[in-house]
Amino acid sequence: MRFEWKAYPDPKAAAEACAAYVIERLDEALATRGYATLALSGGATPRPMFQRLAKSRLAWNRIHVFWVDERAVPPTDPESNYKLAAETLLMPIGIPQRNIHRIHTELTPQAAAGAYAREIREFFGLGRGEMPEFDVLHRGMGAEGHTGSLFPGEPLIDDREELVAAVYVAKKEQWRITLLPGPLLAARDTVMLVAGADKAEAARAVFQGPYEPNRYPAQLTPRDGRGVLWFLDEAAARLLTGDA
Repeated sequence: MRFEWKAYPDPKAAAEACAAYVIERLDEALATRGYATLALSGGATPRPMFQRLAKSRLAWNRIHVFWVDERAVPPTDPESNYKLAAETLLMPIGIPQRNIHRIHTELTPQAAAGAYAREIREFFGLGRGEMPEFDVLHRGMGAEGHTGSLFPGEPLIDDREELVAAVYVAKKEQWRITLLPGPLLAARDTVMLVAGADKAEAARAVFQGPYEPNRYPAQLTPRDGRGVLWFLDEAAARLLTGDA
């Protein structure tokens, strides 16, 4: 299986390059219709990406922001993916509240997942069995190969019908709400931002090993010609050689 990837000297350089690519793709989407959609992930790695996006001249009043996944914590909690994006991107650009489609973790995990799925269906006008096509979907990868909140061995990795689910991550002793493979595979453009030496083994397995998404969920990326580009720092890419 082939993945297109680029390596950069450090996490900040990778994140800023990823941001530049996201800006290009969103500009293209805005040029073809009245709005664009962006789905974000959390963690420490994307902070410089969000900061670079906040400095862009994108028409943010026409961009709707969603989340790939969220921890079941209040939106003011330091672990909240929403909080990171709000402080580094959404608040600095003054994006209209109506354009923010966060996961409402004030609810129970199951209720939050159901509410988020309904919001996605209503926004995209989805019929039964249809999937949302986010213009840009940003994801990361954990050291064991997880992406979003789909960890190795999660039965929902095989689900191609539902949009969102609440999952209990035993390793983290935490409930999370996550997009499922259907929406992940339907995105028009996917950017994978990965940094750190602890990701190198998983990156090699994902890029150069057999296609085993139940073992390495980060392999769940579109394979029908839709855009997928990985932005790695040199530490994460250190075990990769030549074309992946």
